[in-house]
Amino acid sequence: MVTQTATWDYRDRHTDDFGRTYFRRFGDGVVSSIGLGTYLGDATDAVDDAYHDAIVEAVESGISVVDTARNYRAQRSERVVGRAIADVDVDREALLVASKCGFVPFDGDRPDDPGRYVRERFVDDGPLEREDLVAGQHAMTPAFVHDQLDRSLDALDLDVIDLYYLHNPEVQLAEHDRETVYDAIEDAFVAMEERVATGDLRHYGVATWECFRVPRDHPKYLSLAEVVSRARAAADRVGNAATSFRAVQLPFNVHMAGAFTEKSQSSADGDVSVLELANTAGLDVFTSASLHQGDLATADAIPDAVDAKLDGDTPAQRAINFARSAPGVTSALVGASSTAHVADNVAAGAFDPLGADAFDATFE
Repeated sequence: MVTQTATWDYRDRHTDDFGRTYFRRFGDGVVSSIGLGTYLGDATDAVDDAYHDAIVEAVESGISVVDTARNYRAQRSERVVGRAIADVDVDREALLVASKCGFVPFDGDRPDDPGRYVRERFVDDGPLEREDLVAGQHAMTPAFVHDQLDRSLDALDLDVIDLYYLHNPEVQLAEHDRETVYDAIEDAFVAMEERVATGDLRHYGVATWECFRVPRDHPKYLSLAEVVSRARAAADRVGNAATSFRAVQLPFNVHMAGAFTEKSQSSADGDVSVLELANTAGLDVFTSASLHQGDLATADAIPDAVDAKLDGDTPAQRAINFARSAPGVTSALVGASSTAHVADNVAAGAFDPLGADAFDATFE
């Protein structure tokens, strides 16, 4: 489990290698403002091996945030994260390890008949009823959350997961009205609060794609304020003194900047962006798609006017520094399945991010 003492010790060992605010507060500790994602790549042994080496290289070079999910690469990403963490020459308590549940995961590779696999594994002999599934692939019932968290603990070979996300809850809006989805989110949070109480989980959150960065009339819109309210209600139902809802994950990059520009979240001060609201609520924000799945690592992908304001030796470094310059961002997640990519990404941290005024100016 990530701890205050271990994270500050890790920071002290690496701080001379990095620029201003590379390490940022997370609870009573600190984490790196560049994190490693494990979404991309084929479900093969060769990619597993490459990820293992990349994770070891990243963690030993100054990246203390490792993010994965039950369904990434047919459960292979969780398993390889577990192997890599066991092999690194770094205190486990210095690392923030995050995973997610929500999408039903394949096991090792894509089955020939996905529908049959889901039915047999998750419905006929598992935690779900047929009506629990949306689009045949997504669920967030308490029974499913408990089942998936148990399996995440086993795959990661950890006693405690630092941060567990409810993965893309907005998928449920395809078949249910918004109030029903909020109720289901609260029930899922109850399961997570229960696991916080038993010591299996430290913090939880929501990992999203669309819901917090779209207009209020968008069919996938969700209110972060309502989600936070449901987390508090879940803590009350379990009898926890305070909620352990801690973080939001969402896409953010120079071409997907809605988390900063779209002011569709309600607050006491009127409509604000999700980044503003998260900051006011004391939530940590982890950005996904920081390189737009690699597109921003190529020359001329960043608009010239923005690129000129960013520090970094490569397009990838400048794109990473854009994402971690956004106000309220704790860590920008970047996929890296090779040690060469890791080295380039880590080097971005040697440069200072934009200050608040300079960041705002990129949108003028």
